[in-house]
Amino acid sequence: MSTKLYDSKIDLSAEVREKVIGILNVTLATTIDLKTQTKQAHWNVRGTNFYSLHQMFDQMAGQLEEYIDMVAERVTALGGVALGTARIASQNSLLPEYPSEIAEGLQHVAALAERYAIYAAHVRDAIVKTEELKDVDTADLYTEISRTIDKHLWFLEAHLHSSGG
Repeated sequence: MSTKLYDSKIDLSAEVREKVIGILNVTLATTIDLKTQTKQAHWNVRGTNFYSLHQMFDQMAGQLEEYIDMVAERVTALGGVALGTARIASQNSLLPEYPSEIAEGLQHVAALAERYAIYAAHVRDAIVKTEELKDVDTADLYTEISRTIDKHLWFLEAHLHSSGG
């Protein structure tokens, strides 16, 4: 996924910027995919907890939309090209395809929990990689994303635990 690197006076070398942009573009693709999969659950959830899950999924998708913009803008701030079309996202996302045959609320919760866990692991790995590259601003961006994604994963997993413990 290499793209043209624009000149920048930012105090990171072109080599570092290229590496960070590569990491960010994988994140961008995966975040776009996660957002659309979360909306898939939002649109198609059924069952006893319909309303609360429908609302929760929509709020989670809205938060991901903010992160899509933040990640894409960081790519361009580093002199790169944000690769954020649906086709590019589908080719470069780290997530498995969302199961279209499910409808019941807890099935959606389980499917999203699996995907949020994959995404959370990627974000944590990106924190480490961008810190190693000495791009503390991008590492900080990833840290912000990580906190929210972990919280959303907790919300999802809490729905999967039975009341009996």
